[in-house]
Amino acid sequence: MGTHKHLILLVDDDKNFREILSLKLKNLGLDIIEAESGKEALEKLETINSDLVLLDLQMPLMNGVETLMKIKTDSKFPKVKVVFLTNYGEAKEEFKNIDKIFAKDLGAMSYINKSEDLNTIVAEIEKIIHG
Repeated sequence: MGTHKHLILLVDDDKNFREILSLKLKNLGLDIIEAESGKEALEKLETINSDLVLLDLQMPLMNGVETLMKIKTDSKFPKVKVVFLTNYGEAKEEFKNIDKIFAKDLGAMSYINKSEDLNTIVAEIEKIIHG
C-alpha cells in the first residue's frame, strides 16, 4: 500500500501568491487544489476530501473568518482543518491584532504570515501536515 498523499485546498484571491505557493507545495509531493474566494472554497469542499485548507483572511465578498465560520458550522465538513494565511504587515485594521491564539479561538489550527520567506511558510505548512 502507498502512503497517503495529502490534499490541500489553497484559498487566496492573490493569484500570484497562490500559484507560487501551490507550485512549491506540489514540488514536495502534495496535491493542491486552488480557489480564489471563500465561496469557491466552499463549493470545492463539497467535492473533495481535503486534509487541510490554507485560507487567506483578507478576500473580497467573503473573508477568511466568514469562510471558516461556514466550514465549522456545516455538518458536511466535520473534520476539515483550517490554517489562516494573511499579510500581517498589510492587514486591514480589523485583522491587525490577530494571532495564533485568536485563530484557534475561531476554530483554525494556526495562523501563517504570508509576508514571511516562502521557505518558512512551506516549513510551517509541513509541520502542520505531519503533526
